[in-house]
Amino acid sequence: MADRHIRLFLCGDVMTGRGIDQILPHPCPPRLFEPYVRDARDYVQLAREAHGPIPCPVDYDYIWGEALEVLDRAGADLRIVNLETTVTRSDDYWSAKEIHYRMSPDNIGCLTAARIDCCALANNHVLDWGYDGLHETLGTLDQAGIRHAGAGADEAEAHSLAVLDVPGKGRVLVFSFGSATSGIPLPWAATADRAGVNLLPDLSAEAADDAAAMIAQVKEPGDLAIASIHWGSNWGYEIPSAHIHFAHRLIEKGVDLVHGHSSHHPKALEVYQGRPIFYGCGDFLNDYEGIGGFQEFRGDLGLMYFTTLDAAQGALVELRLAPTQMRQFRLHRASSTDARWLCQMLNREGEAFGAKVSLADDNSLSVRLPHAELTPQTASGGR
Repeated sequence: MADRHIRLFLCGDVMTGRGIDQILPHPCPPRLFEPYVRDARDYVQLAREAHGPIPCPVDYDYIWGEALEVLDRAGADLRIVNLETTVTRSDDYWSAKEIHYRMSPDNIGCLTAARIDCCALANNHVLDWGYDGLHETLGTLDQAGIRHAGAGADEAEAHSLAVLDVPGKGRVLVFSFGSATSGIPLPWAATADRAGVNLLPDLSAEAADDAAAMIAQVKEPGDLAIASIHWGSNWGYEIPSAHIHFAHRLIEKGVDLVHGHSSHHPKALEVYQGRPIFYGCGDFLNDYEGIGGFQEFRGDLGLMYFTTLDAAQGALVELRLAPTQMRQFRLHRASSTDARWLCQMLNREGEAFGAKVSLADDNSLSVRLPHAELTPQTASGGR
């Protein structure tokens, strides 16, 4: 019998700009326009002071480190990330913002080295370097054969989905949405005659219905639909009730997976009506080593979300998580102590959603699939 399971790898924010770009073979000029840091190489030095030497330049696969072996062993059909970095050499930085992420187009090999299939782009960094920067980002991804959704030359293109074919199994449709709650400037919303991102007007039931209707227009029987949403604050475990209701509404209207991101650390997850909701996948790659503050959230730890869905029905078959740790701008397998910490955190924060996570001998995490629906009693994700 043919395998009708589609296996996905998803993660949170992939931020390959600034300090990470500087250690890759073809970096952008290091000048920054931040209030306190004016040279991207300073972030490299902070990481070196915190955790030791970082070679320069590195091979394109360096930043993925031990995650590449985990990816290959998992055998995912598709690899989907939130790319929170402009891929451009444009110098037209968005002056109303304080932080600007960019990676040189000549360093696109760091994404192809991990065989990324699709990037969500509706986030608060994709226009950091202006409209020329966005245009170059889209063109570079296209040239590299990496599909994308959530940003474009006009409203129609920004609202367009990425269609990913899995031979012999079906199609996966990726829609990318952004919320102003994540810090996306309102002027970044794409219009009929202006480039930008697919920005949600709010997180109301009406907005959820409109998003679901957009998806329903193109979803055919046998398709799997992913709603990738950049929303919420960077720090803290609270899940706003608006996020819960929005995600539930999407699932009720036919979405098969809600891929939430923006938080700099993993947050609670839920299995709702047999479909997974990741309220905040956390950062996966960034240049934050050596920066103080918010240590209690362990932003150095990340998760690889390996999600198996039934290709015909969309129901969740298996959900396993692989814990990682960022050190020297490189991903490592998390220690048993850190994996246990993540397991305890997910159980604590997911209690209100009925989410149960167990720790395996290999330090991976397995999410128990519920036999009955459980409704969260609070909007705090277990806090």
